[in-house]
Amino acid sequence: MDETALIKQAQKGDVPAFNRLVIHYQEAVYNIAYRIMGQPQAAEDMTQDAFISAYKSLNRFRGGSFKSWLMRIVTNRCYDELRRRKRRPQSSLEEITDENEAPAFLRSPETGPEGQQQRVELAQAIEDCLAGLPDDQRVTAVLCDIEGYDYNEIAQITASTLGTVKSRISRARRKLRDCLQGIAELLPAAYRLGSEGAT
Repeated sequence: MDETALIKQAQKGDVPAFNRLVIHYQEAVYNIAYRIMGQPQAAEDMTQDAFISAYKSLNRFRGGSFKSWLMRIVTNRCYDELRRRKRRPQSSLEEITDENEAPAFLRSPETGPEGQQQRVELAQAIEDCLAGLPDDQRVTAVLCDIEGYDYNEIAQITASTLGTVKSRISRARRKLRDCLQGIAELLPAAYRLGSEGAT
């Protein structure tokens, strides 16, 4: 895919060119929206809104990382919606375990229904702890620890300074760690405070 050429065509009003960009990035945009909003329907709405907003403001894109530009748009849409709702997002157990890929340590080849149930409970606990974070900390934690963006990319996406990003990630990780200690028995040994394998 020649992204630069597609962007130039889309900026001239070529809708099929923009649609190719949508198809290429829709999964990444949805994943960010889902992790921030915690609900599939809300994530779908935010994804659609983000692409509509991107299309309308495409002529203001001045180069650089198109993906980061898109992520900034969807992140801002999610912020706006969370502020509008003024409540914490909720997730159903089935949505977390069936529709979204779990973190690597939750995908261990543990056998039996008991092991599967523990992974489900842990996934729910992680989503609940993420939902309990302030919006800015949740966004940075999602971008860094779930989506794998580096600090500079997160600073660009969230329009924040590098220092602010580092501070938010540090606070988010500390709060998540404290939150997850309430279900320490579900955590792999390496993630438990005070365990021999703790890192």
